[in-house]
Amino acid sequence: MDTITELAASVMVSLCGRGAAPDRRLRPGQETDTIVVMAIHPIVVYGEPVLHRRAEKITEFDDDLAELVRDMHETLDASNGVGLAAPQIGVGKSIFVFNADDDYGVRRRGTFVNPVLIASKVPDTRPDPDEETEGCLSVPSLDFPLKRADRVTVNGVDESGAPVTLSADGWFARIMQHEYDHLQGTLYVDRLDKRWSKKWKKAQEAHGYNQPGLSWMPGVDPDPFGH
Repeated sequence: MDTITELAASVMVSLCGRGAAPDRRLRPGQETDTIVVMAIHPIVVYGEPVLHRRAEKITEFDDDLAELVRDMHETLDASNGVGLAAPQIGVGKSIFVFNADDDYGVRRRGTFVNPVLIASKVPDTRPDPDEETEGCLSVPSLDFPLKRADRVTVNGVDESGAPVTLSADGWFARIMQHEYDHLQGTLYVDRLDKRWSKKWKKAQEAHGYNQPGLSWMPGVDPDPFGH
C-alpha cells in the first residue's frame, strides 16, 4: 500500500458520520454576555449530493448568515486549508471563505457571498505536476495537476451585504477558481485532463469517494494532508 493510500485509509477509519453535529465552543477572552458561540463543522467528501449541485443564492443577510460565516472561518482554520465553500460543510448556499498568502506574501482573509468570477483564458497546455497541483478538503489525501486561468477578478458581497471585489493572479487566482467552482457544483477533480482523470478514477474507487455519507472533522480526525 502506498503512502497516500495508507493516509487515506487512516482518515477513513475515523470519518464522522453524515450529518454529524458541529463542535460548538465558546470564544475565549470575552465576557459571558457577549460570548460568540463558534462551531467547527464536519467537511463532507466527494459523493455527497450537496457538493455536486449549484449552490443557492443568499437573499437574507441576517444573524443566521453571520453565524454561518463565522463557523466557516472557524472550520477553515481548524482544517489547515486556504479556502472553504459552504457546500463543503453540507450547506448548499453561495458562500466561500478564504485565508491564505498571495504570491506577494500578503495575507488575505475574507468572505464572498453570491460571487461572480471573471477569469482570463485557461492556457491550452498540460499542467505542470510540480507547480500546478491542487488538493481539496472534500477529496481527502489526494492531489492532482490542473491547469487554471492565470488571472481572475471576483465580485460579490460579504456577510453584511457590503460589496467586495478582489483581483488576483497566480496561486491566489487558483484558490478563487477552486472555491468558486464549488458553488457551481464542480470539484477540481471533475476538471482534470484525460491522463489525470484516469488516475483520479482509480484513486476514487480505491478510497470509496463515490458514495454519499462520508465526512471528516477538522481538529479531531487526522489531517488528511499531513499539516
